Amino acid sequence: MVSFDHRAPGTGEDVWTAALARDLPVLDLDVDRVIVVAAHPDDESLGAAGLLATAAARRIPIDLLVVTDGEGSHPDSPTHSPATLALRRRREVFDAADILGLAAPPLFLGLPDGGTDEYRDAIASAVREALDRAAPHRVLVLSPWRGDGHRDHRVVGEIVEEVCAAHALAQRSGPQRSARVRSRAFPIWLWHWGGPDDVPWEQAETLPLDPQIRDAKTRALAAHTSQILPLSAAPGDEEMIHARMHAHFTRDSEVFFAPVGVERRSVGQDYFDDMYARHDDPWGFDSRWYEERKRAVLLAALPRRRYRATFEAGCSTGALTAQLADRSDRVLAVDLAPAALERARTRLADRAHVELRRATLPDDWPEGEFDLVVLSEVAYYWAGTDLDRGLAAGVGSLSDGGHLVACHWRHPVSDYPWTGDEVHDALAARPDLVRLVRHEEEDFVLEVFARPGARSVAAEAGLVS
Repeated sequence: MVSFDHRAPGTGEDVWTAALARDLPVLDLDVDRVIVVAAHPDDESLGAAGLLATAAARRIPIDLLVVTDGEGSHPDSPTHSPATLALRRRREVFDAADILGLAAPPLFLGLPDGGTDEYRDAIASAVREALDRAAPHRVLVLSPWRGDGHRDHRVVGEIVEEVCAAHALAQRSGPQRSARVRSRAFPIWLWHWGGPDDVPWEQAETLPLDPQIRDAKTRALAAHTSQILPLSAAPGDEEMIHARMHAHFTRDSEVFFAPVGVERRSVGQDYFDDMYARHDDPWGFDSRWYEERKRAVLLAALPRRRYRATFEAGCSTGALTAQLADRSDRVLAVDLAPAALERARTRLADRAHVELRRATLPDDWPEGEFDLVVLSEVAYYWAGTDLDRGLAAGVGSLSDGGHLVACHWRHPVSDYPWTGDEVHDALAARPDLVRLVRHEEEDFVLEVFARPGARSVAAEAGLVS
């Protein structure tokens, strides 16, 4: 636990302005619901008011749980008793929530300020109930950062991470294994006592705030008068958030931390650039009988002899692309690694009906329809909601009667967010797909899917009715 004095000047905002001038990934707010678990009244406004205003503007429902009433913020106040301060701080939360556009009223647990460690079970139960009410939607859960230097922030942050991790684990072991619950933590006192070396940058994400959202945050912060202004001129009634501290919350962005060991980011270009820089054929596509045979199995599993338009996600050096081209009128193949595409272009130089394109999936999913979409050894690179988005994009780009083929290595790889089995479980759980083919071996699984109502190969050939 960090020891700090809120009355000290603290780290200047100019230090943080320089430190935050770096390329941080943007927090994904493509969710159906947001749950905020605040240790005290004003935590939600200090740490996440911009996100909440953004979500409200997008009509994303928001649940706000306030664990304590913050009655201990002024223990030496001669003008406010703890009970009086608790009532005042609750009113401030209502005002701030109204400014930010929250439709649902805040839920107050009323637990003792400074005593959250004794009520872990009650807090965990409240978070679980909020998640149960939100099911089965995609949920983002926010809480104070466990490393923030305040005991209540640490306790609430730990509980939220643990409950969300258990919830996600239960989903992944159940029929719907694609992750639907994510947690993120917002720092507050870190900006006061800490410096750039205290920030877990590898976990950091940012959310840019436009001027209208920043204005809403400013007004929400101003609603917490008991914290940003003195209660009176008497000793013991000084403001908790002085001007230097307040400056940290007027930025044009907010920072959030992903939990350690719970979620991982999608595998990015640096990983593949390194692989292709060190190896001419990193996965043995051209040298291993395993890969040659696996391609033959995939091609044999395709329900049709020929396809009008084929899309291959993650084509690498084009070994499979060349064989798909033999059975397609047109092929679009993409990869995010320039070195891989350069080798694929050499291989496919004489195939005029093949287009190779650099793209980062699922963000750069191509427009148009395809009657064959191929996900071969690619979807387990997509972490968290990227997997949901990638599979949804693949299904969305299928033409009527089109086929989606997926083939993935089944053994765990430390660098990959998912296993092949988890990817295929997520595909099987989609109500907009039916399975036509499943080929399972110890080392890989291959499946062909289509939209509901699709017919088997024999039915399409008229062999069965």
